[in-house]
Amino acid sequence: MSQTELREEGKFRFIETGGDKPVLMLLHGLFGTLSNFEGIINRFGESFNVVVPMLPIYELPLVKTGLGGLLDYVSDFVKLKGYSEMHLLGNSLGGHLAQLYTMKNPQLVKSITLTGSSGLFEAAMGSGFPKRGDREYIKNKVGDVFYDPKTATPELIDEVFEITTNREKALRVVMTSKSAVRQNLSDKLHQVKQPVLLVWGKQDEVTPPFVAEKFHELLADSRLVWVDKCGHAPMMEHPEEFNDILEEFLKEVA
Repeated sequence: MSQTELREEGKFRFIETGGDKPVLMLLHGLFGTLSNFEGIINRFGESFNVVVPMLPIYELPLVKTGLGGLLDYVSDFVKLKGYSEMHLLGNSLGGHLAQLYTMKNPQLVKSITLTGSSGLFEAAMGSGFPKRGDREYIKNKVGDVFYDPKTATPELIDEVFEITTNREKALRVVMTSKSAVRQNLSDKLHQVKQPVLLVWGKQDEVTPPFVAEKFHELLADSRLVWVDKCGHAPMMEHPEEFNDILEEFLKEVA
């Protein structure tokens, strides 16, 4: 089985590189796909059990749609797999989930890495979102996520376009996004005692640099590393640099 082959157990779809190794769980964002984490899976799949649960952002019943439903899903998944002493890594909405999960289950989490994470502030997709059926608009929106718009591959643009032209999925995107804005964690972050690595793109326009500085200020044990010429997804735009930063942190906390 290849490292990035999806497995299924019950209601869960996930990747697991396996072995009796420390768990490094990766939580993707609102439009996240496996390709977002390819560099991390390839680099750390030998030394960690790298796990990527596919979050059911577009499949949850409407009453469960939002961060609460996703948090229950992740909690059920961890319970099923029996993971403990996890290193959580979250990008964007996935970072928000990592924080909420840690507050709820501190005994199961050893460290957290946040990159372009929501939880304090994120720029909305704009009042016109989602403009259905306008591929050029989606192409520009996806391009805005990165410092170099060429990072947005045609495949990635197609995936986001498909989501935004599907009425059911688009509705869930808006609902999930709104639930993230409502769940501001500034008065709760003192609860997080685990070491936290913040890796931030200097040119992130979705969660701008001041957001990283605020996280750094509010988290008891955090370190902040900037990545230059980089937008909202450092692990995609600068995979080597991102992995070097992550490796150093994981060695330190292990």
